[in-house]
Amino acid sequence: MQTPDLVQAALFFAAQAHNGQVRPGSTWPYLVHLCDVALEVATTLMIEPGHDTTLALCCALLHDVLEDTDTDEAQLSQLFGSAITAGVRALTKDLTLPQAERMADSLRRIKQQPHEVWLVKLADRISNLSTPPPDHWSAERIAAYRAEAELILAALGSASPHLAARLRNRIEQYGASSPMPGR
Repeated sequence: MQTPDLVQAALFFAAQAHNGQVRPGSTWPYLVHLCDVALEVATTLMIEPGHDTTLALCCALLHDVLEDTDTDEAQLSQLFGSAITAGVRALTKDLTLPQAERMADSLRRIKQQPHEVWLVKLADRISNLSTPPPDHWSAERIAAYRAEAELILAALGSASPHLAARLRNRIEQYGASSPMPGR
Protein backbone atom coordinates (compact mmCIF):
# COMPACT_ATOMS: atom_id res chain seq x y z
CA MET A 1 0.00 0.00 0.00
CA GLN A 2 1.35 3.46 -0.86
CA THR A 3 1.92 6.09 1.84
CA PRO A 4 -1.26 8.17 1.35
CA ASP A 5 -3.39 5.03 1.23
CA LEU A 6 -1.84 3.56 4.39
CA VAL A 7 -2.15 6.85 6.26
CA GLN A 8 -5.77 7.12 5.13
CA ALA A 9 -6.37 3.53 6.25
CA ALA A 10 -4.89 4.44 9.65
CA LEU A 11 -7.22 7.44 9.93
CA PHE A 12 -10.29 5.38 9.04
CA PHE A 13 -9.24 2.55 11.38
CA ALA A 14 -8.64 4.97 14.26
CA ALA A 15 -11.97 6.71 13.62
CA GLN A 16 -13.81 3.40 13.79
CA ALA A 17 -11.87 2.07 16.78
CA HIS A 18 -12.39 5.28 18.80
CA ASN A 19 -15.99 5.78 17.60
CA GLY A 20 -18.14 7.14 20.41
CA GLN A 21 -15.19 8.25 22.55
CA VAL A 22 -14.76 11.92 23.40
CA ARG A 23 -11.65 13.84 24.30
CA PRO A 24 -11.52 14.01 28.13
CA GLY A 25 -12.77 17.31 29.48
CA SER A 26 -14.48 18.27 26.22
CA THR A 27 -17.37 17.45 23.94
CA TRP A 28 -15.06 16.80 20.97
CA PRO A 29 -14.88 13.37 19.36
CA TYR A 30 -11.63 11.64 20.32
CA LEU A 31 -10.63 11.72 16.65
CA VAL A 32 -9.93 15.45 17.10
CA HIS A 33 -7.04 14.58 19.43
CA LEU A 34 -5.63 12.01 17.01
CA CYS A 35 -5.83 14.46 14.11
CA ASP A 36 -4.26 17.19 16.27
CA VAL A 37 -1.30 14.91 17.01
CA ALA A 38 -1.03 13.96 13.32
CA LEU A 39 -1.15 17.64 12.32
CA GLU A 40 1.70 18.46 14.72
CA VAL A 41 3.70 15.58 13.23
CA ALA A 42 2.85 16.50 9.62
CA THR A 43 3.94 20.09 10.16
CA THR A 44 7.20 18.85 11.63
CA LEU A 45 7.76 16.52 8.68
CA MET A 46 7.51 19.53 6.36
CA ILE A 47 9.88 21.67 8.45
CA GLU A 48 12.33 18.88 9.28
CA PRO A 49 12.43 16.51 6.27
CA GLY A 50 14.15 13.15 6.25
CA HIS A 51 11.76 11.19 8.43
CA ASP A 52 9.66 8.17 7.43
CA THR A 53 6.36 9.94 6.75
CA THR A 54 4.26 6.78 6.75
CA LEU A 55 5.61 5.54 10.08
CA ALA A 56 5.23 8.93 11.73
CA LEU A 57 1.71 9.69 10.52
CA CYS A 58 0.32 6.19 11.04
CA CYS A 59 1.72 6.05 14.58
CA ALA A 60 0.26 9.50 15.25
CA LEU A 61 -3.21 8.42 14.17
CA LEU A 62 -3.04 5.01 15.87
CA HIS A 63 -1.06 5.92 19.01
CA ASP A 64 -3.94 5.32 21.46
CA VAL A 65 -5.68 2.41 19.71
CA LEU A 66 -4.07 -0.35 21.82
CA GLU A 67 -4.53 1.55 25.07
CA ASP A 68 -8.05 2.91 24.64
CA THR A 69 -9.89 0.44 22.39
CA ASP A 70 -10.35 -3.31 22.08
CA THR A 71 -7.86 -3.48 19.19
CA ASP A 72 -5.11 -6.04 19.71
CA GLU A 73 -1.55 -6.11 18.40
CA ALA A 74 -2.21 -8.99 16.00
CA GLN A 75 -4.97 -7.04 14.26
CA LEU A 76 -2.82 -3.91 14.10
CA SER A 77 0.16 -5.86 12.74
CA GLN A 78 -1.93 -7.56 10.07
CA LEU A 79 -3.27 -4.24 8.83
CA PHE A 80 -0.29 -1.92 9.30
CA GLY A 81 2.84 -4.06 9.63
CA SER A 82 5.39 -4.68 12.32
CA ALA A 83 7.13 -1.28 12.37
CA ILE A 84 3.92 0.70 12.93
CA THR A 85 2.71 -1.85 15.47
CA ALA A 86 6.02 -1.64 17.36
CA GLY A 87 5.74 2.15 17.41
CA VAL A 88 2.16 2.08 18.68
CA ARG A 89 3.08 -0.54 21.29
CA ALA A 90 5.93 1.68 22.53
CA LEU A 91 3.51 4.62 22.79
CA THR A 92 1.06 2.53 24.84
CA LYS A 93 1.27 2.80 28.63
CA ASP A 94 1.93 -0.44 30.48
CA LEU A 95 -1.06 -0.40 32.83
CA THR A 96 0.31 -3.39 34.76
CA LEU A 97 3.03 -1.15 36.24
CA PRO A 98 2.47 1.12 39.23
CA GLN A 99 1.48 4.66 38.17
CA ALA A 100 4.80 6.10 39.38
CA GLU A 101 6.79 3.81 37.03
CA ARG A 102 4.74 4.20 33.86
CA MET A 103 6.35 7.33 32.37
CA ALA A 104 9.93 6.11 32.83
CA ASP A 105 8.98 2.77 31.28
CA SER A 106 7.17 4.50 28.41
CA LEU A 107 10.10 6.79 27.65
CA ARG A 108 12.55 3.88 27.78
CA ARG A 109 10.47 1.92 25.25
CA ILE A 110 9.95 4.93 22.98
CA LYS A 111 13.69 5.67 22.95
CA GLN A 112 14.24 2.17 21.51
CA GLN A 113 12.12 3.14 18.50
CA PRO A 114 12.95 5.29 15.45
CA HIS A 115 12.75 9.07 15.91
CA GLU A 116 9.40 9.13 14.12
CA VAL A 117 7.87 7.51 17.22
CA TRP A 118 9.58 10.11 19.41
CA LEU A 119 7.87 12.81 17.32
CA VAL A 120 4.49 11.27 18.08
CA LYS A 121 5.07 11.33 21.85
CA LEU A 122 6.20 14.96 21.72
CA ALA A 123 3.18 15.88 19.57
CA ASP A 124 0.83 13.94 21.85
CA ARG A 125 1.92 15.91 24.88
CA ILE A 126 1.71 19.19 22.92
CA SER A 127 -1.88 18.26 22.06
CA ASN A 128 -2.66 17.29 25.65
CA LEU A 129 -1.34 20.64 26.86
CA SER A 130 -3.40 22.58 24.30
CA THR A 131 -6.52 22.53 26.44
CA PRO A 132 -6.69 23.80 30.01
CA PRO A 133 -6.32 21.36 32.89
CA PRO A 134 -9.55 19.77 34.10
CA ASP A 135 -11.39 21.93 36.62
CA HIS A 136 -11.02 19.30 39.34
CA TRP A 137 -7.19 19.20 39.13
CA SER A 138 -5.33 20.74 42.04
CA ALA A 139 -2.36 23.07 41.59
CA GLU A 140 -0.15 20.14 42.60
CA ARG A 141 -1.63 17.89 39.90
CA ILE A 142 -1.11 20.60 37.27
CA ALA A 143 2.50 21.05 38.40
CA ALA A 144 3.03 17.28 38.25
CA TYR A 145 1.65 17.14 34.70
CA ARG A 146 3.98 19.97 33.69
CA ALA A 147 6.89 18.12 35.32
CA GLU A 148 5.99 14.98 33.39
CA ALA A 149 6.00 17.04 30.18
CA GLU A 150 9.48 18.30 31.13
CA LEU A 151 10.64 14.67 31.39
CA ILE A 152 9.25 13.95 27.92
CA LEU A 153 10.97 17.04 26.54
CA ALA A 154 14.32 16.14 28.15
CA ALA A 155 14.17 12.53 26.96
CA LEU A 156 12.86 13.02 23.42
CA GLY A 157 13.32 16.67 22.46
CA SER A 158 16.51 15.97 20.51
CA ALA A 159 14.43 14.24 17.83
CA SER A 160 12.88 17.54 16.69
CA PRO A 161 13.93 21.13 17.42
CA HIS A 162 10.52 22.28 16.15
CA LEU A 163 8.47 20.03 18.43
CA ALA A 164 10.84 20.67 21.35
CA ALA A 165 10.21 24.42 21.02
CA ARG A 166 6.46 23.88 20.72
CA LEU A 167 6.40 21.65 23.78
CA ARG A 168 8.51 24.12 25.78
CA ASN A 169 5.99 26.85 24.94
CA ARG A 170 3.00 24.69 25.90
CA ILE A 171 4.62 23.70 29.20
CA GLU A 172 5.15 27.36 30.07
CA GLN A 173 1.54 28.25 29.19
CA TYR A 174 -0.18 25.23 30.74
CA GLY A 175 -2.56 26.11 33.52
CA ALA A 176 -2.44 29.82 32.72
CA SER A 177 -4.68 29.85 29.62
CA SER A 178 -8.38 30.36 29.24
CA PRO A 179 -10.62 27.43 28.24
CA MET A 180 -10.68 26.41 24.58
CA PRO A 181 -14.01 26.22 22.74
CA GLY A 182 -15.80 22.88 22.97
CA ARG A 183 -14.98 22.14 26.59
